Amino acid sequence: MSDPSARPRPLLPMPLALPAAAASALLMYASYPGPAIWIFAFPAVALLLLSLIGRRAGGALLVGLVYGILFFALLVSWTSRYLGPIPWAALSVVEGGLTAIALVPIALAYRWLPRAAPGPAGRLLLLPAVVAALWVGRELFIGNWPYGGFPWARLGMTQAESPLAPVTSWLGVSGLSFLMVLLVAMLIETTRLGIWRRPLRLIAPAAVAAVLLFTPLFPTAHAGSMRIAAVQGNGPTGYFDQREPYSVIDAQTAATEPLYGKDVDLLVWPEGSLDYDPFQDAATARRMSRVVNSIDAPLLANAATGRDDLYFNTSMLWPRQGAAEQVHDKRHPVPFGEYVPDRAFYYAIVPDLIGLIGREYTPGTNPPVVDVDGVKVGLAICFDVIYDDLVHEGVSDGAEVLVFQTNNADFRGTDENLQQLAFARMRAIETGRSVVNVSTVGTSQIIRPDGSTVTALDADEAGAMLEDVELRSGLTAGVVLSPWIQQLLVWGGIGALLFGGWRSRRG
Repeated sequence: MSDPSARPRPLLPMPLALPAAAASALLMYASYPGPAIWIFAFPAVALLLLSLIGRRAGGALLVGLVYGILFFALLVSWTSRYLGPIPWAALSVVEGGLTAIALVPIALAYRWLPRAAPGPAGRLLLLPAVVAALWVGRELFIGNWPYGGFPWARLGMTQAESPLAPVTSWLGVSGLSFLMVLLVAMLIETTRLGIWRRPLRLIAPAAVAAVLLFTPLFPTAHAGSMRIAAVQGNGPTGYFDQREPYSVIDAQTAATEPLYGKDVDLLVWPEGSLDYDPFQDAATARRMSRVVNSIDAPLLANAATGRDDLYFNTSMLWPRQGAAEQVHDKRHPVPFGEYVPDRAFYYAIVPDLIGLIGREYTPGTNPPVVDVDGVKVGLAICFDVIYDDLVHEGVSDGAEVLVFQTNNADFRGTDENLQQLAFARMRAIETGRSVVNVSTVGTSQIIRPDGSTVTALDADEAGAMLEDVELRSGLTAGVVLSPWIQQLLVWGGIGALLFGGWRSRRG
């Protein structure tokens, strides 16, 4: 066993640590859709942690930059689909840089804690727990800052189609991330200390592995069913698509017509399914009313709307008679996509790109729930699916089924729609709710509460799904406990790191 009082040395010299960090980034990317090889997330974490062990802040920052920039460049390469390399490079560098900064505390934990708590319990339990907590803190930091954050790359989201996904129904996505890193960090310390020859000391990592593999879904109560139709019109909904007046609603209507005469409780169209604001454009309102009366069911549609000189990305429930009274505005508009923060500053840098974004969407404040004949339906518009607070709010307000509307037309032919679909699948498992995920151009699916697929529509094809979608009630532990678990991990990790630093310096 190494002497914990000795001055820590990097486990890997820098010429090896940087390639290891790059390999970690490649493996981590491959654990997300499209490749979606979920098991790769574990060696990815291991390689990154091994690269950080023993490093000072400067070395950890360099390792983190290699990992972070390469990982995000691969994961979000779809951002260059229409706007070219500048937005892609900017997002990769910013998110990679923030990742590098937030990985420094993990490196410090590996330097300080073995000296502050040198015994087996400290090395095998405390150190891995603090490292895993700091990992979650890094995810939450990047997911909330700047400009509302970008929680697209959380470790737990890699497990949407793995046997580990049910853990989220008990601990939330952050809880799953914590346990995954905890297991890897435990195994690293077990190997470093050479105690894998002592079976009794393997009980803790074995217990964590068992929890990850064998946790069942948190039970929710069956509450009947709702016959939901979801329509993927495959219309010209991309930012640069050529379109005629009303061509989008015409495409949606044409794909809906085969459902006329069938038993439907709710018709769902995707984000961007209307060309114009139906509250301002009478022709759009008349077309929606004709569809509603033809199918004899309310229509949940989406459009850009204007109120009080402000613009919103709005989903509206269009009833059988009259205009919509139940609306939900997108809570987290996408910076540099739906609005430009600090517009004057960025316009001075890239005026051509910033000039393309002429409309400034305002964040919504209304609840993400609509009532359909006594059944509450939870909503999330496009990227809002990646924000815990909104999805949990809808379920906490009584939603018995979740509907996610999105427009992926600007990312045709990329992995973006598959990544977003994986997040929708994880939300079904986490909340114990069926999910109707409908896109303008695909991929659209109806997903059971256990994450399995009921039916799907292929990308780039018009079509409709009609299914008896299971309703469920009751809150999972993952929804109730997740905010508390996140706070415990963030502040517990920071507190333990600072205490370890104080004890280490004092020793």
